Amino acid sequence: MSDKEIQIYEIVNRETRAWDTKDVQLLMTIFHPDMVWPWPKTPDSHDPINWTIEWGRFNYKRWSENWQQLFDTHDLVHNKRTIKKIELSDEEDGAFAVVDIDTLWRNKENKEEQNWKGRVCKVYTKLEKEWKLIMHTGVLNY
Repeated sequence: MSDKEIQIYEIVNRETRAWDTKDVQLLMTIFHPDMVWPWPKTPDSHDPINWTIEWGRFNYKRWSENWQQLFDTHDLVHNKRTIKKIELSDEEDGAFAVVDIDTLWRNKENKEEQNWKGRVCKVYTKLEKEWKLIMHTGVLNY
């Protein structure tokens, strides 16, 4: 595995640690300032005509408050993630990771469950000294 591939594994695993520990500050370290996160309406919505963007372009304050609200109101039941593929551009300044996830949240108040289960594609860009997540598909079934 190349040094750049190891760096992509690290950022994917850092994100996983952030979910596992409900650490908003750690989670915020992975996002590029131009990050957008389209989300399919269902895990079977492969056609992006049906996707939405809930939070707009990355905004540290808004995104950290929204993630903190999730962490405060939900228990993490489990967070299983398996990296299936990492692909680097020939120039080694862009990459994506294909990750199978099964993340189950339970609302503390009404016990309603929210399950993020399926496959995602995490797209990274190389900045001067670090990689940042610049785009991420929502969870899809394949």
